[in-house]
Amino acid sequence: MVSEAQLKEIEASFYPINRGGDITYHGPGQLVGYPILDLDHFFPDIHKYLRYLEEVFIKVLADYGLQGERSEGETGVWFDVGTPKARKILALGVRASRWVTMHGWAFNVNTDLNYFKNIVPCGIHDKEVTSLEQELGYKVDMTEVESKAKKYFAEIFEVALV
Repeated sequence: MVSEAQLKEIEASFYPINRGGDITYHGPGQLVGYPILDLDHFFPDIHKYLRYLEEVFIKVLADYGLQGERSEGETGVWFDVGTPKARKILALGVRASRWVTMHGWAFNVNTDLNYFKNIVPCGIHDKEVTSLEQELGYKVDMTEVESKAKKYFAEIFEVALV
């Protein structure tokens, strides 16, 4: 547990909320999205919704020549699943009330991964966290990543984004 003084020292804040997962980090260098959808108009299935969100970012990663994948029993998008080098790049924390979604994702693009040393991200003790920058070895244009994510979200959910 990190104390209030330690949080202040690293310029971080803690906010308890009612979403899936244990704890996560939102900060500079992440693409964070909280779609609000009425799943009655799509499909009333939270597991399918999570798989669709994962697919958006698997496609984004493929555009950069990276193979993101799912890990059985764990939400999000990963690299090297089933190996000691397994690491997570996309965290999902969703909630729905009467099939209306809340909360969403955090996709690590140019994220300072040092913040993750202070938490057990998503309650997972034995796996690392990574970023697009770390995987590619260079800073990635956030606007480009956002554009790709919007494109694939619209394609997968068959919606027009405004």
